[in-house]
Amino acid sequence: MQSRQQRHVGSEDFPVVIVGAGFAGIGMAIRLKQEGIQSFKIFEAGSEVGGTWRDNTYPGCACDVPSHMYSYSFELWPEWPQSYSRQPDILRYLKHCVERYGLEEHIQLNTRVIDFQFEEDTGLWHVTTEAGDKHEARAVVAGLGPLNKPSFPNIPGRDTFQGPSFHSSEWKHDVELAGQRVAVIGTGASAIQIVPAIAPKVKHLNVFQRTPPWVVPRHSKIYPSWFKAMFRNMPPLQRLFRWFLYAFLELRAFGFVVTPKVMELASRLGQRNARKAIKDPELLRKVTPNYTMGCKRVLVSDDYFPALARDNVSVTDTGIQEIRENSILCNDGTEHPVDVLIYATGFNVYDILGPITVTGRDKKDLRTTWEDGQSSYYGIHAAGFPNFFLLVGPNTGLGHHSLVFMMEVQMNHIVRCIQHMRKHQLKWLDVTESAQDAFVRRTQERMQKTVWIQGGCQSWYLDDKGRNFSLWPGFTMEYWLQLRHFQPLHFETQTL
Repeated sequence: MQSRQQRHVGSEDFPVVIVGAGFAGIGMAIRLKQEGIQSFKIFEAGSEVGGTWRDNTYPGCACDVPSHMYSYSFELWPEWPQSYSRQPDILRYLKHCVERYGLEEHIQLNTRVIDFQFEEDTGLWHVTTEAGDKHEARAVVAGLGPLNKPSFPNIPGRDTFQGPSFHSSEWKHDVELAGQRVAVIGTGASAIQIVPAIAPKVKHLNVFQRTPPWVVPRHSKIYPSWFKAMFRNMPPLQRLFRWFLYAFLELRAFGFVVTPKVMELASRLGQRNARKAIKDPELLRKVTPNYTMGCKRVLVSDDYFPALARDNVSVTDTGIQEIRENSILCNDGTEHPVDVLIYATGFNVYDILGPITVTGRDKKDLRTTWEDGQSSYYGIHAAGFPNFFLLVGPNTGLGHHSLVFMMEVQMNHIVRCIQHMRKHQLKWLDVTESAQDAFVRRTQERMQKTVWIQGGCQSWYLDDKGRNFSLWPGFTMEYWLQLRHFQPLHFETQTL
């Protein structure tokens, strides 16, 4: 008769808990199914799947990565309606994947995980939900994502505002904007989509800008029916088109991670994009960055600058001193009346865990461990936390390519880890401190040569000590090459 531990690592039963049903969690679940692992659960805090593409429903919400690259390689979709798809279409794709691979029975919605406790004797993770339910898992995959915890600016008087106010990711669709004086704080990726979408309907729109972004043309195109039919009937052509997109995006890494001077040439495209739409010299001055392109996230839009040039839109860059009951007071003493206040101020990307407590070997707490920096091994493993896998963890974000590609590399690595555990009847597998330290050292050394450090700006990519634990300082192909084989010498293991 098999022991309890042996049953858990057998060929048919390897219980896995996945947290999050966004791109990361859904993709991981599909890969497990493809490997014959059926004993997994997905705990999703929301009322439906989709992650950030469920939550962000603000006007104009879309992706800035080409559609055919912002999808799983194992589930190409010929039905993308345009080259850069909007939120409803991306959410539809994710729901399609859930249905196609029969994931519904594995997903438990409205279930927020709050605690993970590792039991070293058995090699099991004890998972507790907010409702008090407890579960056991041989492995845990945290597909939490970095873009789900809204960040608000620390501005005096923020709580005194009397009108409707909300974050872009928590859009209040019942608030009528027509005929209102609206303020948008922030000029990041969500703001440049919101501003063109609402500018035609509001009485006046004031965009409060701290630092202007580099914005290049999107050139988004609607796909005709024949184009979609071609991919539907000839899948190899779609695969070839995806490879073309991959290569095109990958080449952009030269300017980010090899020689930032390349970005000085690319900046001319952004300058031309602004001059084409904006004729007012003062407004043009306001929206022209004074740092190297790429230091902050490069944004793509065809209609942001034309929206700023509208008569009912103004850009204020003097800095906010205080938010009052019905207005915003700036540092230069001017006061701007406001009826509706929208925070397009991004997310707290360094709070990966959110409200979740993770306790590993020797009662080691992951949040405490990361207080001085998010040390990890390829953004997937944290030493001292066996069988605990992160998707889109530290130093795996991108400035030039599709994050879904990085997710797939991570998913495939996790599958190899599980295969290794099953083959060798392992209780647990934990990355060594030396392997982790070597990865962190190499990553941070290479980071110093990138545009994110050399570009002369302060961005959300950096932590409060100026270190970049957000992005991968290389080509995506390098990440794939370095993780294409499981390296057993980089791990400490314990057999049953």
